[in-house]
Amino acid sequence: MIKDPIREKRIFTFRAVLAMLFIILLAAVLVSRVYYLQVVDYDHYTTLSDKNRMQLQSVAPTRGLIYDRNGILLADNQPVFSVSIVKERVDDLEQTIAKIGNIIELSDDQIKNFDRRLKNRRKPYDPVPLKSKLTESEIARLAVQRHLLPGVEVEAELVRNYPYGELMAHMLGYVGRINIKELKNVDATNYSATNYIGKLGIEKFYENVLHGKVGRQTVETNARGRVLRVLDQVPPLPGRDITLSIDLRLQQVVAEAMGDYRGAVVAIEPATGDILALVSTPSFDPNLFVTGIDHKSYAALRDSLDIPLFNRALKGQYPPGSTIKPIIGLAGLDTAVVSRQTKIQDPGWYQLKNDERFYRDWKRYGHGVVDLYDSIVQSCDTFFYSMAFKLGVDRMSLYLDKFGIGSRTAIDINEDRKGILPSRAWKRGTKGLPWFPGDSLNMGIGQGFMLATPLQLATATAVLANRGRWHRPHLAQKISEGISQDESVEIPRMHETDPPDVILNNPEDWDYILGSMKSVMHGKKGTARATGRNSAYKMAGKTGTAQVVGIKQGELYDAEALAERHRDHALFVGFAPYEAPEIALAIIVENGGGGSSTAAPVARKIFDAWILDLPKAEQEKETSSRIKYETFPSHNNVDPVSVSVERRHNHG
Repeated sequence: MIKDPIREKRIFTFRAVLAMLFIILLAAVLVSRVYYLQVVDYDHYTTLSDKNRMQLQSVAPTRGLIYDRNGILLADNQPVFSVSIVKERVDDLEQTIAKIGNIIELSDDQIKNFDRRLKNRRKPYDPVPLKSKLTESEIARLAVQRHLLPGVEVEAELVRNYPYGELMAHMLGYVGRINIKELKNVDATNYSATNYIGKLGIEKFYENVLHGKVGRQTVETNARGRVLRVLDQVPPLPGRDITLSIDLRLQQVVAEAMGDYRGAVVAIEPATGDILALVSTPSFDPNLFVTGIDHKSYAALRDSLDIPLFNRALKGQYPPGSTIKPIIGLAGLDTAVVSRQTKIQDPGWYQLKNDERFYRDWKRYGHGVVDLYDSIVQSCDTFFYSMAFKLGVDRMSLYLDKFGIGSRTAIDINEDRKGILPSRAWKRGTKGLPWFPGDSLNMGIGQGFMLATPLQLATATAVLANRGRWHRPHLAQKISEGISQDESVEIPRMHETDPPDVILNNPEDWDYILGSMKSVMHGKKGTARATGRNSAYKMAGKTGTAQVVGIKQGELYDAEALAERHRDHALFVGFAPYEAPEIALAIIVENGGGGSSTAAPVARKIFDAWILDLPKAEQEKETSSRIKYETFPSHNNVDPVSVSVERRHNHG
């Protein structure tokens, strides 16, 4: 074959040029890409690079603490360990959960809750908790397998703890995991690191006070997202502490006095409006809700016939029965519908003109000749039927409203109900019917359409004890100022002023009505004389009984013939000591029967504790402290620090 050097040279040159052009093109592409990355989009990729190395994290503030009036801790924060998963750092989420399940025990509820939280998480790379409250054994097992679980974190966090559990549940409420709906109502930035928020009670009402202010920190991380070091930090500001008016010791006394009863007790200091005790029974353990309650436990609470989740003290609406008779009596005197000399013959019933119905007194054959004073002492219904007919619904509603019946008057409680204070307009609007005279008769003895909460009855009783002076009931006494726990400020008020005081045309009517309440407890015919017997102090009160089911005309009430939950409610309102009231309270015992036999003895235990037992215990404690100080002097020439025990109440 004849070679053609010229042709071969031409082909070689062409291929060499083509290869050179291809290399130059590739170089140009590479240079342009480098130029784009290093110059044009430098800031963007620098930021991405820093994100791989540095992260800006939010730091949750420590939630403020809650104390009772004596400085006893009612709600604190305890560290717990939780295992969380960062979805973006996990290759196979289901497989990772399965691996964790082989190391520690996981329930179906925990996995379901994790899936729900994962869907509702606020932003990418947020760790989502899978299981909280890990044991030491579980923490150790996870630590050993940590290198096999990328994207899985075991971290400590502070969670709410309620040392007294059921005792304070309905008053304190509880915190729980924050959800998307709640995030829309708060400052999302301030809650960027917060997993919990107040759900009920004091925890919810004072959420802004208790939460604190979020902090920030810049951290350096490795490829797995583990924090290597903190580069910069702005510490969070802790929430402010709250001191409540509640007395834990009295709260314990109330709970013990109520025992297995279903019902509620609210105790108020008349001179200040401080709520001293607020108990609803049965109750529940709020600690179950903090990190998430399991389905079985929640179903047990939800489906219980005793409805322990229901706050009877604030939401329970009951016919007040005879407990409102002192207020109706004041209305009768103040409007001159009756006088102190007004008397009637009580045959055991009352009848309206041209009406066949008999409105029965609780005492079958009546009380004989009675006046207003006797009618309160003996709880004579017939006298109040007669007076209510003359007063009419308009004037009764007016006076009951002056004492807070049918209103929400508490300063820092949002969950209480208004009850029902009936009127002509109310009945027309809700029932589509006019107001009948028989409705007034029922209203005069606290039955019929009227409903009130235990908080309202306790508030009205405190106003009675104050002879018309109003102080809105409240739970918080003081709130710490900023980080310093030494400075304090007065509690913020929902309302600028208290309701107007109740002014009577004749101030001496207070002595007359309150005197009759004292005779209820200490008079020879008082309905609660057995409770007031042998008392070291004088008290005032009024018993009440509220029907749960109606009784046919002419029939007698037979508790034994009724199912337990159809029996009458027992009520009591009162205050003590009579001369200088320190405590006013309202008690409802569901299906407890008579107020004098069931509710009044509970009141006596509470009165004795607050007036006699607790001050004595304080005095013994102070004496013991002084003896210890004198017997065991300090060493090193340093005088011991004297700690005074502040009295639970302060008058004048």
